[in-house]
Parts: sequence; C-alpha cells; structure tokens
Amino acid sequence: MPELDRRRRQLVLMICCCSLFVVGLDNTIVNLALPSIQHDLDASVTSLQWTIDAYTLTLASLLMLSGSTADRIGRRRVFRTGLLLFSAGSLACSIAPNVGALVGFRVLQAIGGSMLNPVAMSIIVNVFTEPRERARAIGVWGGVTGLSMAAGPVLGGLLVDAVGWRSIFWINVPVGIAAMILAGRFIPESRAPRPRRLDPVGQLLVMVLLGGLTFAIIEAPVRGWGSPLILGCLAAAAVAAVTLVPWESRRTDPLIDPRFFRSVPFSGATVIAVCAFASLAGFLFLNALYLQSVRGFSALHAGLLTLPMAALCAVLPPISGRIVGARGARIPLVLGGLGLTLGGASLLPLTTDYPLWLLVIGYLALGAGFGLINPPITNTAVSGMPAAQAGVASAVASTSRQVGTALGVAIIGSVVTSRVTGPLGTGLAGASHVGWAIVVGCGVAIMILGLLTTTRAARRTAEETAATFERPVTPAMVAR
Repeated sequence: MPELDRRRRQLVLMICCCSLFVVGLDNTIVNLALPSIQHDLDASVTSLQWTIDAYTLTLASLLMLSGSTADRIGRRRVFRTGLLLFSAGSLACSIAPNVGALVGFRVLQAIGGSMLNPVAMSIIVNVFTEPRERARAIGVWGGVTGLSMAAGPVLGGLLVDAVGWRSIFWINVPVGIAAMILAGRFIPESRAPRPRRLDPVGQLLVMVLLGGLTFAIIEAPVRGWGSPLILGCLAAAAVAAVTLVPWESRRTDPLIDPRFFRSVPFSGATVIAVCAFASLAGFLFLNALYLQSVRGFSALHAGLLTLPMAALCAVLPPISGRIVGARGARIPLVLGGLGLTLGGASLLPLTTDYPLWLLVIGYLALGAGFGLINPPITNTAVSGMPAAQAGVASAVASTSRQVGTALGVAIIGSVVTSRVTGPLGTGLAGASHVGWAIVVGCGVAIMILGLLTTTRAARRTAEETAATFERPVTPAMVAR
C-alpha cells in the first residue's frame, strides 16, 4: 500500500468509520425495537433472542474468514462487497413478513457485516503505521461506536414511534451505498504479502462450536436441558472445541493461528472483549424489555433514558485511545472494569418502580466503563501482531466481541427469562437480578485481566510471540 498523506489518511478513517456507524446503529436500534417486533410479529422472548443472535453468531463465525479473504484478494474489494450485502440485507429485514423471515434476513445482513468492521480495521492498521497515530485513530474508531449508540436510542425511538420498527432498517441503505462509492474512490487497495489459504474444516469447526453452544443456551429453557436436541448440540460444540486447536496447530495457514494466543496481552484482550460485550449486549437486551414492557415507556422515552450512557460511550473512547498511546492500556482497562462493576451493582436491586435517577446513575457507570474499555482491547490485540496479518488479527479481536455479544444475549437472556414468574411485565424486574450479577462478575474479571495483561512479563510474551511470525513488531508497538 502506498504511503498516504495525513489528509488522505483521515479521509480513509472517516469512510471506514461509516461502516462501523451503521453496524453499531443497527445493534442499538434493533434492541430498542424488540418490544415492537414482539407485538407486531407475535414473537416469543426466545425469538427475540434469535433476532439478535442470528446476526451476531453469523458475524462471529465469518469474521476470521472475511479477514483472511480480504488479506488475500484485496481489502477494499471485500469491504465494498460487505457494504453492498449489508445494505441489501437491511432492506430485506424491513419487509420481513414474520419473525422467521426476519431472523433469516438478519443472517444475510450479518454476512455483509462480517466483511465490514474487521476489514476496515485492517485498512486502518495498514494506513496508520505510526504507533501513537494508530492508537489515536483506533480511539476515534471506538468513539464512533459510542456515537452510533448515542444516535441509536433517539433516532430509533423516533422511527419506531412515528413510522414503525421496519423503518429502523431503512437508514442503513443510503449510508451503506454512499460508503461503498467513497471507498472505491479514495481507499487504496491492499493485500497481505503472503495471504493465507482457505481452511474450510477450521471454518466448519468454529461454526459448530459457536452455533451449537448458543443454540443450546437459548433453547434449553424452553426444550429442557435433558432434551436430546440440546444434549446433541452441546456434544457437537464440545467435539468441535476439542478438535479445533490440534487441527489448526497442524495447518500451515490456519483460520485461527494458535500462536496468537501465546501472547498474554492478546489472549487477555480476547477474554476482556468477550466479558465487556457480553455485559453490554445483556444490558441492552434486558433494558429494552424493562423500560418498555415493565415500565410502559415509549420507544422514544426509553431511548432518551439510555442516552446518557450512550453519550459517554461516544465521548470516552477517543480519550481512552490517547491514554493508551501515551500511558498504555492498564489505566483504561482497570477503570473500565470498575465502571461495569459499579453499573451492574447499582442495578442489582432493580424493581418495577426503581427510581429513575438511580437508573440513570447505573447507565452512566456502564457507559463510562464500556467507553474506556473498547479502544485498549483493539490496540492490545492488533499492535502485538505483525502488520502483514492485520486482517486475521483484527478479525480475531472482532470475533471475540461478537462472541461476547451472542453469549451475553443468550446467557443473560435465558437465565433471566427462565426465572420470570407470571407475565413479563410483572416478573422481569425481580428475575433480572441474576443478570446484573453476571455483569458485575464480568466487570471484576476485566479489572483483574487488565492488571495481568499489562505487566512487563506479559509484554515480553507478546514480543516473543511476534518474533515467531514473518515480520515481528518492535516493543514500542506492543500496548503497554
């Protein structure tokens, strides 16, 4: 890839951030629209979980394939294809006649989405080669996540109340088409010097592992843990997990390179991402149902109540990115974990008439925590790997986010709804306590991992891991 001037680099960052914006906006708005979808399509809570997880599971299963494919055939080409498919899937979702069709169209939408964020991150990593500038760019990238969350509640509330839930998918289409045109004009094509070969067996094992585990978690409260189908899914997931590592270790070009996980910072960043996004996804899922089905607020009112949290998610990531560039990842990771812990703890005593001011305080703590955590996850994961394999490395980091999102909706949603007695409107608040306890546990885990993965010994393992690849990074490129 040719060296670009500063103005062109900023333009590339803006175009890549457009893809992140529509994906982030879609996630926020869909959660907010769940009660309307449930009413309009006569959907069960399990169907609502699949509306979210069909998308995130498809993303998680295909992100690494998309990243390696982009490294092989061209990052710009795959990025533009993803924008086209995501826009087409969004349009199809808006005309879904029933919840089954909606879930299916969400899969199509996710196939395109899998080609967006990891590939865009790979483009950014290869355009911003100076470590401090890269950390700031990733901070802006994280800020766009918060910006989409901030716009999502208000815009989604307005659209759901004024037009209906189908309109939330319309807004992706013009943004996606515009980004596709601009990408063709301004983003230079780039490929890895030695791209990886396809790994269909590894891809299948990942899909069986994630799909089998999530299906069992979501469906078990309805079908029973002793159901042959549930036991079969768990067995298939276990076999895939046991088979995956030895299979990938023997391949010259694995889908998931096991060497990545020899790096303590990279492995820690992966687990932190799972915990952080599980907390966020579980919160968004439960909170949308609580505010509208329990408290009786409109979609717009619910969105406005969530806005303080989303605003912090927009403001803090660029600040966190600068801290990472100047001081390392420890401070934002520990403070972010503390924010999630305090936010989850403040919602533990949630009731049907919980004071709104206490609710908002919990939202602010959660927003601050998540806003601080996201940039160091990406920087730690990507900066410890060779730039030539940035597509795969960033795809693994992005996959961990989607795995966390899928597991958060599946685990927290299933645990809470299985404990609801009576109608959802009267039983959800009391049953949600265990969900908030899981959020607290994730926050504590992030604080501990934030300390463990930023020690000198951990940084040394990252340098040693990078040395096993074709072009190792320098110590300055490893997040402190």
